[in-house]
Amino acid sequence: MNKKPKTVLYRRRKEQKTDYKRRLAQLKSDQQRLVIRYTNQRIITQVVEFNPTGDKVLAAVDSFALKALGWKHSCKNIPASYLTGLLIAKAAVAVGCKDVILDAGMKTHQKKGKTYAFLKGAVEGGLSIPYGDESIFPDNSRLTGEHITKYLKTLNQEADVAKNLAEVKKKIK
Repeated sequence: MNKKPKTVLYRRRKEQKTDYKRRLAQLKSDQQRLVIRYTNQRIITQVVEFNPTGDKVLAAVDSFALKALGWKHSCKNIPASYLTGLLIAKAAVAVGCKDVILDAGMKTHQKKGKTYAFLKGAVEGGLSIPYGDESIFPDNSRLTGEHITKYLKTLNQEADVAKNLAEVKKKIK
């Protein structure tokens, strides 16, 4: 007698981890996917290629890699997201990936938010990614972190996010 528990179909859908309909459409496109996921402290990105035995990761970048390049601020805000997009684009181009599609996961992404800042960085870094119009991208003042600098000044803390972003951007390119 087998007392093995019954496997629940579409367990990952119930856990809100996989949208099977969207994943099937992405796999049918036969293009590599640029996967972006957010945690509480960082942004994790990968360029993934479908393989019947399991997806193959071609390039991967974590936003903590920015710290090695001199980034002194949070690794999960809009400027860090933009820089992470630049980093993954550089890594993807180095392994020969040019055309990818964005796999942003199950969460709903806000216009002018972190996901679109990441997308702008990836596009500027050399990847060809289909997207709608330019109005989805954050303003340059948000990408350079002027809003963060202004907030830190109200707290009487010195930090020039735009200057730090420019330094890191030079190191990436």
